[in-house]
Amino acid sequence: MSGRPVKHSLTLRGHRTSVSLELAFWQAFREIAEAEGKTLNALAAQIDGSREADVGLASAIRVFILRRLSGG
Repeated sequence: MSGRPVKHSLTLRGHRTSVSLELAFWQAFREIAEAEGKTLNALAAQIDGSREADVGLASAIRVFILRRLSGG
C-alpha cells in the first residue's frame, strides 16, 4: 500500500478546492460520511467550518478521522 497522498477535488459552499490525503484516509473519510448519511462535500464543509484558521483542510480532515476512529 502506498503512503503517497492522492488529490481529490471537493466543493465547499460552492467553491472547488483540492485535498490530498493518503488512500487509507480517503477510505475512512468515505466510510464516516456514509455512516453519517452525508456526502464527502458536506462532511468536508462541516470540518472546514470548525477548523482553526491556521490549520490546513487536509490536516483537519486527518485529525477528524483519527478522533472519530478512536472514539473521541
